[in-house]
Amino acid sequence: MPTWTRPRPDRPAAAGGLPFPRRTALALGGTGLMLLASRAMAAVPADDRLRIDRLIALMTIEEKAGQLTLLADPFRWRPTGVNPGDADDLNTDQARIARMIRAGGLGALFNGVGAAAGRSLQRLAVEESRLGIPLLFAADIIHGLHTIFPVPLAEAASWDPELARQTARAAAREAAASGIHQTFAPMVDIGRDQRWGRVVEGAGEDVLLGRLFADARVRGFQGDDLTRPDALLATPKHFAAYGAAEAGLDYAGVEISLPTLHEVYLPPFETAFAAGAGAVMSAFHELNGVPATGNGWLLTDLLRRRLGFAGFVVADYTADAELVAHGVAEDERDAARIAFLAGVEMSMQSGLYLRHLPDLVAAGEVPLALVDAAVRRVLAAKAALGLFADPYRGTDPERERLVLADPATLALARQAARRSAVLLKNEGNLLPLPRAGQRIALIGPFGDDPANLFGPWSIFADPERAVTVAQGLRAAMADPALLLVEPGSDVEAPIQAGIDRAVAAADAADLVILAIGESAAMSAEAQSRVEIVVPPAQQDLAEAVAATGRPVVVLLKTGRALALSGAVLDARAILVTWFLGSEEGHAVADLLFGDHAPSGRLPVSFPRFSGQQPFYYSRKPTGRPERPGDSAFKARFRETPNRARFPFGHGLTYGRVRYEDLRVEPAHLPWDGTLTVTATLRNLGNRPAEEVAQLYVRDRVAKLTRPVRLLKAFSRATVPASGTAEIRFTLRRQDLEYVGPDLLPTVEPGLFDLWVAPDAESGLQARFELLA
Repeated sequence: MPTWTRPRPDRPAAAGGLPFPRRTALALGGTGLMLLASRAMAAVPADDRLRIDRLIALMTIEEKAGQLTLLADPFRWRPTGVNPGDADDLNTDQARIARMIRAGGLGALFNGVGAAAGRSLQRLAVEESRLGIPLLFAADIIHGLHTIFPVPLAEAASWDPELARQTARAAAREAAASGIHQTFAPMVDIGRDQRWGRVVEGAGEDVLLGRLFADARVRGFQGDDLTRPDALLATPKHFAAYGAAEAGLDYAGVEISLPTLHEVYLPPFETAFAAGAGAVMSAFHELNGVPATGNGWLLTDLLRRRLGFAGFVVADYTADAELVAHGVAEDERDAARIAFLAGVEMSMQSGLYLRHLPDLVAAGEVPLALVDAAVRRVLAAKAALGLFADPYRGTDPERERLVLADPATLALARQAARRSAVLLKNEGNLLPLPRAGQRIALIGPFGDDPANLFGPWSIFADPERAVTVAQGLRAAMADPALLLVEPGSDVEAPIQAGIDRAVAAADAADLVILAIGESAAMSAEAQSRVEIVVPPAQQDLAEAVAATGRPVVVLLKTGRALALSGAVLDARAILVTWFLGSEEGHAVADLLFGDHAPSGRLPVSFPRFSGQQPFYYSRKPTGRPERPGDSAFKARFRETPNRARFPFGHGLTYGRVRYEDLRVEPAHLPWDGTLTVTATLRNLGNRPAEEVAQLYVRDRVAKLTRPVRLLKAFSRATVPASGTAEIRFTLRRQDLEYVGPDLLPTVEPGLFDLWVAPDAESGLQARFELLA
């Protein structure tokens, strides 16, 4: 099985500077950004490069502003309630949008799907506009289109980047067949504060997992050739450090050191760019006092000049207009100027570039050369997608029908759901359950609820592909009549006599499956939580059901780590089911009845209390660390040790694996040599076990303080029942490097601690020395 190690950026990143002030904008000129635009053209066929040059020469400034504008699609079916301003006339006035397309005044539409209507829209642009430039169709394809896969955080719990590549590939096939060219994904923000609602969209708290899943998802969405009819242009987001929002409050500001920015929050973007991502989305928040969408240092100096990104930058939904509310722009015209000069090529939904860019150019406040460079990058993306050669790609209704009906996609969704669930607890080997002879009470608001199994950002989901837990259990049980189903409560409120009916069902059963947790709306954008706990109405339900004395299995639906307590924490078994998508019910039944064993591992640390946040395994040491038996005047809260309830990397299976015989050879790592780490995994159970062995390192002495542990690699191994398996890792000096005070990779000779472990707080420990 593969051993996953940290990808390395092609070049080190540096930082410095501020956004461009009004009176120095012209001093930039267009040369530097035109050179960057020419990089974007490198992969574009020569004929298309000539075509783009001719088009730019022919365009009016109004047409150029149109190519840099993205508006919601009012023609094809579009979800409501996804973003603010859904009633805006830009969303609903079809006649106006049609006139804009015919006039060449609009370059892209988003969040409309459907092949047939897409063909009609593209015909307006290609056959009825003056220059015939095709439209770019984009959408929020986060974890599936019609078929929904596990939410990204859940999929990260598989610790299987290849699985993520496959699901992104399948999502791209469905979306591309439905007339979509670009996805606003993957989200590659590191999420270390579980109060932040958007943790659900990323790969969790760890940089290595973040990089591996960023790489996998970009390659999955884009495939091997963007011109193929099943490819989507990937758009990693949100640049940058959006996940470090103060207090976990969505849209709040971020104050962060440059070494932390470069070591924690930028690497997943670097990996996504190295994988070929053709676009990137700017973020809503401010970074060190400057809003990201108006931050010239971030979007030009760092993104383009230092990281070498050559694609185009799209603002998040109306983020350019929000520069006024941030307090850095006088009005919307000023906001358009600041965002464009900072490096935002495409304005989403605000319409600011349409309204103000022509005047800003005429007034000399925005150089025309910069506008041409931005247009060239957008047209290069369209050329890379093959839209000039085939503007009607993705507009064949018959192909759409066949792709959306592919049974292999549902089979993949079921596999992904099984591999994403995490077994936190299984006292007395309560799981797996017998398929027959046991009366089961399925209690909780998510037991037979199709509305919340898809999770957030599943806006195009096919409701016919929603298999609830109740449906999955009935399909798997020898006698479905032995399943009793009671909601017991709503998600956040009690229901009349709900607990009484739930207790009666529990009393009549041999075992309770308690399906509780968060709704899809609770783990999402703008859904930060003060207390990351099971909602009180459901906690009360759990306490009442537990009082019956029946053994309880908790199915925990969540898009973040939760602080579990009381009857939920005390349940005999806890299976984290996240939001597993279209095949959730079948996948959960597969696991509960033992057709497959759980194999997921936590990508986030489950804390003991909400007040520990932000809490993550790779935290820094202090001068007064807490030690066993020594907690006075140490770095800890009064109420709890400085440990997770369920640590990062934790996950059980139906085997029982013991780690033995750790070997580090040689004990001294030469500066340009290698070091081999091996260990034996022994399965003490009577079923095969799929184990994810993790390699952690701590640098004892460095110029900057280093984390108490840092994941460097992991290896998946199948350990036969009552048998053993050997796992092996290789370390080099480069694997030990960190971002130094000068923002360059560095490492000093000296001692390192090393663990081979099943999670971030346990395992076998050794030591080695890096030689000069």
